[in-house]
Amino acid sequence: MTTATSLAPPAAARLDASRPGFLTPEAAGFYHENGYLIVENALDADDVRRVLDEATAVCRGKRGAFGGQLGDHGGQTDEEVLKQYLCIHFPHKISAFLHGMLSTPAMVETLTGVIGPDVKCMQSMLFIKAAGKPGQAWHQDEDYIPTRDRSLCGGWIALDDATTENGCLWVLPGSHRRGVLYPQAVQEDRRFDCAEESTGFPWSEEDAVPVEVKAGSIVFFNGYLLHRSLPNTATAGFRRVLVNHYMSATSLLPWTANLQEHDTFLDHNRTVAKADARDVVMIAGEDPYAWMGTRDVNRPHVRPSGEGGCAKEQKPGRAVGDG
Repeated sequence: MTTATSLAPPAAARLDASRPGFLTPEAAGFYHENGYLIVENALDADDVRRVLDEATAVCRGKRGAFGGQLGDHGGQTDEEVLKQYLCIHFPHKISAFLHGMLSTPAMVETLTGVIGPDVKCMQSMLFIKAAGKPGQAWHQDEDYIPTRDRSLCGGWIALDDATTENGCLWVLPGSHRRGVLYPQAVQEDRRFDCAEESTGFPWSEEDAVPVEVKAGSIVFFNGYLLHRSLPNTATAGFRRVLVNHYMSATSLLPWTANLQEHDTFLDHNRTVAKADARDVVMIAGEDPYAWMGTRDVNRPHVRPSGEGGCAKEQKPGRAVGDG
């Protein structure tokens, strides 16, 4: 699957967050039918600049330490620092500003329209993706973050214009509808980072659609939707993105690397059917499992880019996706 395509998202896929009530029933229907939706003007230029400034502060370690941090970056320019990182997971754990970005008005309006009134967030990822950095092979986010009701939704906030040249998202529209998770296999394609690749699905390269968007847009996509990104082949610059993952708060979240070490269950029956990861942030509505409390378990860390080789061992439940 290497051939380019001339397809593009239809006009029905694009909404304007500057218009009141932008999420119409027809737009929600497009999301459920196709598995993705683009909300333009979700952030204005000043908002985008503030997020970019905060992203630089996080990478420099000014908001706290994170796993895999590459020194204190003293004497290095901002550009030199940013080029060293592909992605930092859970930046909202050390940045109050990025924590606030979990629940922007456009994010909340869209999520409550396509998921339901009660929505929680379990993950954030800050992608820097400088020129030359790899993409991520075809995958489905519920390979890594399992919900009980197939409600997982990514909110992919573009901080630079995302193009086919600098590594925008590509999607296979409608690939979520069967509710099937396709087999994954280790891949050694140098275009991609270390994450596994989904295989055996009944779509071809010609079905793939590049989702090119302007900075300040949010791309929403279902957790079962097959999607990928290609490398940033631009000669300079970045394709920066803040990606948050959400789901219905009425569903349990059995997201854990070791079930027997998991400390939150509905009762004393320690089965996956009763497990619920409680390191979550409510962004809308009510949490029917609030009586279980919340946990602070996940720590911010750097994601391996694969440029120095990949260790072919992936722990279940690890946070991966959406390069």
